[in-house]
Amino acid sequence: MTTEAVVEAAPAKINLCLHVTGRRLDGYHLLDSLVVFADVADRVFASPAHGLSLVVAGPEGKGLQAEADNLVLRAARLMGVEDAALVLDKRLPVASGIGGGSADAAAALRALAHLKKLPLPGIDEVLTLGADVPVCLAGRPARMTGIGEHVRPLPSLPPLACVLVNPRLPVPTPQVFAALTSRDNPPLPELPHGVLASAGVFAAWLRSHSRNDLVAPAREVAPILTDVQAALEATPDCLLARMSGSGGTHFGLYASPDAARRAADTLRVAHPFWWIESGRVLD
Repeated sequence: MTTEAVVEAAPAKINLCLHVTGRRLDGYHLLDSLVVFADVADRVFASPAHGLSLVVAGPEGKGLQAEADNLVLRAARLMGVEDAALVLDKRLPVASGIGGGSADAAAALRALAHLKKLPLPGIDEVLTLGADVPVCLAGRPARMTGIGEHVRPLPSLPPLACVLVNPRLPVPTPQVFAALTSRDNPPLPELPHGVLASAGVFAAWLRSHSRNDLVAPAREVAPILTDVQAALEATPDCLLARMSGSGGTHFGLYASPDAARRAADTLRVAHPFWWIESGRVLD
């Protein structure tokens, strides 16, 4: 067992596209999504202790309680850990469609596996924490299908930067899926040879061959998301702007970190109360 604190990043999950392709009898939706991660992240710290505890800190931690059903504590219990002090440094907005809770759970699993020298749980156990946790546990660009249990790594991506924008309005996933009218849509086509040659080529393919089927229902729940999309699209050098996951965070893709930083600065001036961060897409 490690005696010093272990820290694991919980990077923002970006659904570059999200096709809803069906619904199982148990109510779970079948998805087909290309998922990447940004270097904008929460952090989870794990230290040896007597008993299990969680402290929630960070600029986005206000109002998020360290209750028994917190995904970080649920991850610890899943691994059978009863003696660890956990700290969640919360920097991603809550209920924002970028996998904050799932990424936190995945980071807790990794941190505790390191701290306690334990194996990571199997996929069926990980899924009990949430459909996005397996892809967040993998933590690299992937195609995610099924209800989230099938995670297939993508080839190396071209250099990409991003801007993440959230209007500070939580968009609950159950409400978005409840407003979805079509649950049996075409899957994502296979990525053709050469599509990852450059940021521009990849973004153009995503724009013409993929979509997010949750955009319309999310805008019913939160009409301001239309304004977020338009604001990102209007920034110079934006290759693609789209909603991530079930909302309300949108992402913009850019060919360079400088272009993303300039876009983020412009957006902060126009929308000072929105959560806006620029970063690099991890490969």
